[in-house]
Amino acid sequence: MIVLGIETSCDETGIALYHTEHGLLSHTLYSQTEIHNEYGGVVPELASRDHIRHVVPLIKQALKEANICLKEVNAIAYTQGPGLAGALLVGACIGSALSFALGIPVLHIHHLEGHLLSPLLSTPSPTFPFLALLVSGGHTQLIRVNDIGQYVLLGETVDDAAGEAFDKTAKLLGLDYPGGRALAALAEQGGRSSHFKLPRPMRHSGDFNFSFSGLKTAVSTLIKNHKITHQVSADIALSFQEAVIDILTEKSLSALVQTGLSQLVVAGGVGANIQLRKRLFRETTNMGATVFFPEFEFCTDNGAMIAFAGAMRVQKQGINCQQLMNSFTVRARWDLETL
Repeated sequence: MIVLGIETSCDETGIALYHTEHGLLSHTLYSQTEIHNEYGGVVPELASRDHIRHVVPLIKQALKEANICLKEVNAIAYTQGPGLAGALLVGACIGSALSFALGIPVLHIHHLEGHLLSPLLSTPSPTFPFLALLVSGGHTQLIRVNDIGQYVLLGETVDDAAGEAFDKTAKLLGLDYPGGRALAALAEQGGRSSHFKLPRPMRHSGDFNFSFSGLKTAVSTLIKNHKITHQVSADIALSFQEAVIDILTEKSLSALVQTGLSQLVVAGGVGANIQLRKRLFRETTNMGATVFFPEFEFCTDNGAMIAFAGAMRVQKQGINCQQLMNSFTVRARWDLETL
């Protein structure tokens, strides 16, 4: 069975084709980074309009790369939420229209479920159950993943997500949007992380919740109180990055111990951070656990994770021909545990 995945939840248009027997056939992606860079963040209306411009050409490209025609697709999977309502509507419109025109089922996929399952696209891959650290621009959560659709939230951020804190701190340092990758690159040039002492919020909170807004505020204070040179900026970036990695690592390891699980999955855009990967690999190895990361291209939003999540649901639950769509809905807010 071939599933067409459509991802339009925010500022990346992702399309993919996944075969339940042969794996990922193709995936295409268009990022709106240049459009939103001028404004220092995502502008929802611009994001929606740009999805409209690119979603159909990307579908055609994915079909061409997979060397199949549209009539060979057996099901559509689109991101129903959470995300920007206008952007989600683009994927919902296209997905529902294709479902109706082709007479095939459509699957509503939770964006975070796509991220949680994305490491299963790689080899080796984890087996259920496992602990997931979902860390992105909009979410920082620790989740016990028992099976497809069986998710238990253990803790989450009470304010800014880690990726959001990266972007805001990068902006304070004068870096372009999106700032996470730029800040990580600047941190590589830092050599004096101990020179700037930054807090580790909620490090000893006794639970698995996170907080990053205070860390960002501490950076703002440092910048106001120091003469900022390139080296000082690099040292601040390094200190900030190490603080975030400390928090994410310690909470994740504690959750592994408490749950008795031995597999940690890291998903989301921040999961592409090289230093975070190195630290988690080292620490999990030392405790006899295993950490899994998606391929770098699948860390940020992409169609492959949506097509794959749709295929996994088809294999687990079967496919219901009554799922043909005459109307569609999106969920800008959607609790993962309600699946």
